[in-house]
Amino acid sequence: MTDIILSGCCGKMGKVIVSEVAKRDDCQIVAGVDIFSDSTSTFPIYDDFSKITQHADVIIDFSNPAVLDSLLTYAVATKTPCVICTTAFSAQQVEAVHKSAQSTAIFYSRNMSLGINLLIELSRMAEKVLGKSFDVEIIEKHHNQKIDAPSGTALMIADGIAQVMPEQPQYVYDRHAYRKKREQKEIGIHAVRGGTIVGEHEVIFAGHDEVLTITHQAQSKEVFAIGSINAALYLKGKDCGMYDMSDMLQGK
Repeated sequence: MTDIILSGCCGKMGKVIVSEVAKRDDCQIVAGVDIFSDSTSTFPIYDDFSKITQHADVIIDFSNPAVLDSLLTYAVATKTPCVICTTAFSAQQVEAVHKSAQSTAIFYSRNMSLGINLLIELSRMAEKVLGKSFDVEIIEKHHNQKIDAPSGTALMIADGIAQVMPEQPQYVYDRHAYRKKREQKEIGIHAVRGGTIVGEHEVIFAGHDEVLTITHQAQSKEVFAIGSINAALYLKGKDCGMYDMSDMLQGK
């Protein structure tokens, strides 16, 4: 049995994780952390990590970037592994995540979907084959309540493609501000917000007289919840260091 502390337990994703954990017999939530409370919760909820008294095997974090400092402080002090799924971190916060991985195991991914991680691998393969003769554009679509744009997943996709390019590309987010032709060493990233779209990501490779498109659609939040729970079970007992979806898929 894997004991979990759930950060952001009263948020939309937190509630989905609670529901998914309740269906399983290999894990349980022993405590939650959230600035809000829930009188119907089956586990205690704290408004700060410093108040937690329960021991856990791993933390799942689907909260807010403002929580990161207290989460990492607790994780390092108690040597508790963390699955960090929150997005919109600053460069300094990402650096803090990597530094904390020297003291405990951290699984960090801006998207917990198996399909998205496969999309990234396929996009990297396409870039290696198509190279400079194709322009790369990324379109991401989310519900009208999402705050950050572009999505962390869109940046994750762009970073994956950029790693196999011969030189570092420029990310262009707001093309209407440019009065010039598109340069070859660009990756265009475009955000759409509307309705209740859970998450759609499309990678376009546009060449001369042909276009290759790779698309992923998340049709419910459950895919992200299940991914984070599986990551928590994978991370239990792991040595200090950084882990991601590719490590879990390859069984490293």
